[in-house]
Amino acid sequence: MDTRITQEARHFIEGLTRFVRDECIPAEDAIEETGSLPEPLIARMKDLGLFGLRIPAAYGGSGMNLLDYCYALKELSKSHDDIRARMSINNGIGSMAIVNDGTADQKNHYLPLLASGASIAAFALTEPGAGSDASAIATTAIKTAGGWVLNGMKHFITNAPIADIFTVIAVTDKEKRARGGISAFLVEKGTPGLSIGALHNTMGGKGWLQAEVIFDDCFIPETGLLGPVGGGFKIAMKTLNEGRLSAAASAIGIGERLLSMGIGYAKLRTQFGKPIAEFEAIQWMLADSATELFAADRMLADTAFRFDCGEDIRTHSSMTKLFATEAAFRVADRVLQVHGGMGFMRETKVERMFRDIRAYRIFEGTSEIQRFMIARDLLKD
Repeated sequence: MDTRITQEARHFIEGLTRFVRDECIPAEDAIEETGSLPEPLIARMKDLGLFGLRIPAAYGGSGMNLLDYCYALKELSKSHDDIRARMSINNGIGSMAIVNDGTADQKNHYLPLLASGASIAAFALTEPGAGSDASAIATTAIKTAGGWVLNGMKHFITNAPIADIFTVIAVTDKEKRARGGISAFLVEKGTPGLSIGALHNTMGGKGWLQAEVIFDDCFIPETGLLGPVGGGFKIAMKTLNEGRLSAAASAIGIGERLLSMGIGYAKLRTQFGKPIAEFEAIQWMLADSATELFAADRMLADTAFRFDCGEDIRTHSSMTKLFATEAAFRVADRVLQVHGGMGFMRETKVERMFRDIRAYRIFEGTSEIQRFMIARDLLKD
């Protein structure tokens, strides 16, 4: 654990380790079978304050800094990824825009609900024609008397079917677009004109609950505008900077659990009269995995600490997200190979984690877009 993590967070993470071991991992098979979290487990997550780790204490959260939060998230991510998905949006892209840019009324109303887990958040940016190029969104918000009218469709929106509050990014000036023509809005579940479309059937993350979000003449009052008119693109990008580190932390946590599983299996499995852990080919796969996870962990700690010190981490967050998620996927591939045929079987859980980790190279900005942003920064005048 990084030496800069606060003592309070260290104690909390130690408790999380026990929670993951004793309550989360035993529930994994049921989560995978049903595609949903057991209600008693959700209640325990609320009791532990997991939905408000990043939300300031003034609004009922723990007010963790980003470094402490990333290591708490890393520990929780060693359980079923749907557990991570349920709580991380309330702590990240679903709440940080309100924390950073919300009005006093917006903060007082929404943040306590999100911190307690009484409300679930969703962040609606991605569209069929706008993935990596977020500036290409087509959802519009047209000014009208007393507010705005939203029209358009978002997709791949995690938590959409169960969300109580959506942060929605929409075009308010088609000429300006990312240069002051995109705004952010808070839209509550049940608002006329808001509906949830098809539930996406994904390769992994069975309980992520990703779906389309449709706006059909959806009226949003002036109080629903988040931040200044035209400030939505900056709000989204600022929020995603933190989101990239959350993705990196989770990927490292998954990778560390996989490595532990690989080590345990290599010691247990025998071939040619001895444990496969004694074969150099297996040893090198484990050694490479441990080395890459260590490097990713150090990048995570350094970048999160820079953020907490007030530095601009745009490039560092891209580097960290890129390296950590790519490394974790290589670890998953190696550990599956160490398990051989058993790694392809669902009872080992390796194949499920392999499927889950694949998405990390896509969401919160693909590996390709991270490379683009890193190179752009390197080459700028």
